[in-house]
Amino acid sequence: MDPTHPTPPTTPAAPTAPAGPRPPEPRIDRSLTLHLRGDWGSANLHRVCGWIAQELADRCGPHTRIATWNSRGFSDAVHAVGRGEVQVALTTPAAFATAALDGRGVFTDASYPDLRALGVVPQRDRLVVAVHRDLGISTFAELRAHKPALRLATSVHDGVNHVGLAAHEVLTRSGVDVTGWGGRLLEDERPFESLDHAREGRANALVHEAVMLPAWQDVARDFRFLPVEDDVLDSLRADFGWPDALVDDGWFTGHDGFRTLDFSDFLVLTRADLPDDVAHAIAWVLGETRHVIEAQYRHLPPERSPVTYPLDPVTMGRSPVPLHPGAARYYDALPRP
Repeated sequence: MDPTHPTPPTTPAAPTAPAGPRPPEPRIDRSLTLHLRGDWGSANLHRVCGWIAQELADRCGPHTRIATWNSRGFSDAVHAVGRGEVQVALTTPAAFATAALDGRGVFTDASYPDLRALGVVPQRDRLVVAVHRDLGISTFAELRAHKPALRLATSVHDGVNHVGLAAHEVLTRSGVDVTGWGGRLLEDERPFESLDHAREGRANALVHEAVMLPAWQDVARDFRFLPVEDDVLDSLRADFGWPDALVDDGWFTGHDGFRTLDFSDFLVLTRADLPDDVAHAIAWVLGETRHVIEAQYRHLPPERSPVTYPLDPVTMGRSPVPLHPGAARYYDALPRP
């Protein structure tokens, strides 16, 4: 394995619980008022917020109130935490938040060095580029040579949506000019709309994530997936800290594996000024009540689930953003194999 190009497994092995005492259950006697930020309202980040709110409130004072605000789950969530609008927010992919620590990319005008993590909820995901088979193209070099008129579906490129941001960077750095070649962009907020454009014939190219969705297998029958070139991946890692990863052979039925941009994991963000006992309690909830969130996805195979269960508390403590000291206290107390 190339250490500069780590490849997380598509199907994680179930972690074996190491022997040793578990960290003790926290109790906060005072009542809290907390504001969390999830997603649009019905997707996975909101589910995680609901899980945190329920389990945390059970262990706090009797008048505890925890609200979850709607969000888009991208750079807007990072800004909301950094500006102190909410105490906790979820954003995805996890690695994209690192640019906010020192003001790179979309965070150039607003860096947040006090960002801290409470943990990572694993979601193995990729951003992929697909073009219709009728175009006869299987590499970016062929795409640049032919310059076809693309009807390309992706998310909005507005400085907030991480999918639109990543799609723009990948395409621009790969020398693809959709409108300059006589094509057009079909821009939406969520993957469902973009996948529908491809499945229903409105789009002949697609750049998106959420590769565990069943709709991707429908797209795979008529589309080819383009490996992102090494120089593009290297530049994205150098400029923004965005990692790359493999899509395994056969993940898309009938397709070989390929390398592309990693789009993994939900990051639970806060600031350094969150009280230590609250940070510790939330980390404990993530690690010790994980069965609550896992139960909501058990009807799906782990590798096709939006939350890649079974959750491993040790892995959940490995964050691209520094851990809050209270959270670190929980993860440091975990028994190790």
